Amino acid sequence: MTKLSVNINKIATLRNARGGNLPDVIRVAMDCERFGAQGITVHPRPDERHIRYRDVLDLKQVVTTEFNIEGFPSKEFIDLVISVRPDQVTLVPDPPGVLTSNAGWDTIANQHFLTEIIAEFHRHRIRTSVFTETDEKMIRNAARTGTDRVELYTESYAKEYPVNRESAIRLFINAAAIASEAGLGLNAGHDLNLDNLKYFHQNIRGLLEVSIGHALICDALYFGLENTIQLYLRQLKD
Repeated sequence: MTKLSVNINKIATLRNARGGNLPDVIRVAMDCERFGAQGITVHPRPDERHIRYRDVLDLKQVVTTEFNIEGFPSKEFIDLVISVRPDQVTLVPDPPGVLTSNAGWDTIANQHFLTEIIAEFHRHRIRTSVFTETDEKMIRNAARTGTDRVELYTESYAKEYPVNRESAIRLFINAAAIASEAGLGLNAGHDLNLDNLKYFHQNIRGLLEVSIGHALICDALYFGLENTIQLYLRQLKD
């Protein structure tokens, strides 16, 4: 079964909008696990506009499922990840001021950069994943960096899905096959939701994990967090 990792950045955004500690990011992470989530994802950014570095350190003490930290590998980020030693680090090519992740790595232009960083994480026994699009060259070259997995950036799938789901999934089926041939594990994330997740899961072989935050937290406003997590898990059943 494909794992569901809940990205709790939006919980931190809501907390930071008012100050104080409501909602409590740590408690929500623990609740997500209690309600069935198989992982917790955070994406600390340099301006700490949602998840703060302190949150990451605190979460390490309580997360009992898979802990995934994603972000751009600046020196500060690398130091944080090594100090926390999560189960997985997902490398994303975000410039500092970007609103949200909006592209995969150019693994050819950044091969040396990524190779050095991944080797450092491996020295600390941290599994690595590299955020990529569906381009065959980028996926095959990701394997040359030594990464364990790639995470497919699924925004294009989510946008096209309401119009033509067969067309929307085509490049991702091919990308999954390429990743498998290259010996890479496969994750996916960005704009996956209750409408499009099941079809994606049914058609992508070898999908190990999906990371979902924005849509899941929005659904939780209507359905409640516990029920929403169960609804997402149902989409991932074989």
